[in-house]
Amino acid sequence: MTRMSATATGFLAVLLWALLALFTVGSAPTPPLLLNALSFGIGGVVGLVWAWLTGSFGAMRRVPLRVYIFGALGLFAYHLFYFSALRAAPAAQAGLIAYLWPLLIVVFSGLLPSERLRAGHVIGALFGFAGAAIIITEGGVGLSAEHLTGYLLALAAAFTWAGYSVLSRLVGNAPTASVAVFCLATSLLSLPLHFMFEQTTLPATAIGWASIAGLGLGPVGFAFYVWDIGCKRGDIQLLGTSSYAAPLLSTLVLIVVGIASPSMTLLWAALLITGGAVIAARASMSRK
Repeated sequence: MTRMSATATGFLAVLLWALLALFTVGSAPTPPLLLNALSFGIGGVVGLVWAWLTGSFGAMRRVPLRVYIFGALGLFAYHLFYFSALRAAPAAQAGLIAYLWPLLIVVFSGLLPSERLRAGHVIGALFGFAGAAIIITEGGVGLSAEHLTGYLLALAAAFTWAGYSVLSRLVGNAPTASVAVFCLATSLLSLPLHFMFEQTTLPATAIGWASIAGLGLGPVGFAFYVWDIGCKRGDIQLLGTSSYAAPLLSTLVLIVVGIASPSMTLLWAALLITGGAVIAARASMSRK
C-alpha cells in the first residue's frame, strides 16, 4: 500500500464519523458508559472479522501489552467524553467543538520526530479555537453556563483523540487488527463502570437500537481500522487536513435530519474551524 492510498483509506473514517453525532443522538436515552459498552462490543466483533480476513491473529499475539493499554484507554476516554458531551449540550455545538481534533492533529504532529511546527499551524489553531469560542458563548460575550459542562467535555474529547491519533504513529508496528482488542477492552471496561455510576436505560424504539448498531458498525467500528491504516502508513498531516470536512459534514447531517437548525453562529463557527484547518494545511504542504 502506497503512502497516498493509505491516506485515502484513512479518509474513509472521516466520512463515517460524519454520522457519529447523528447516531449518538439517535441512541438516546442510553447513558454514555452503557453506550460505550454496547457500541464498542459491536466494533470489537467487526475487528475480529477483520483479523480473520487478514490472517492477523498471530501478529496480534506479539503486540506488547502497553500498546493494548494505550489503545483501549484512548478509545475509552475519547468516546466517554464525546458521548457525555452530546448528552449535556446541543449536538451541533458540542460536535463542532469535538471536531477541533483534526486541527489539533496537524498541530501535535509538528512535535513528532522529523516534523516541525510552523507559524501557519499556530495561526490555524487560533482560528479553530475562535470558532469554538463562538459556540461556547453562543455568539454572545459570556459563557453559557447551562451547556458549559458539555462544551468542556467536547473540548476534552478533541484533545484526547488528537493525542491518540498522533501518538499511534509511535506504535506503528502494531497490526491494524489489534484495534479489535482496543474496542473489546473499551467495552469490557465501560460495562462495570456503567453499573457503578449509571442507571441502565435502553432505547425504547427501533431507531434507538438501529443507532447503536450503526455506531458499532461504522463510526465506532470499521472507521477505527481504516483510520489506523491512515495514521500509521499515510501522510498524517494531510490526513488531519482532509479531516476538516468532518465538522461540516456532521453538522450538515444534523441539519438535514432536523436535529439542528441552521444559524449564523453555526455557520461562522464552521467557517473559522475549517478556515483554521486550511491555514494549517498550507503550512504543512509548504514544508514538503
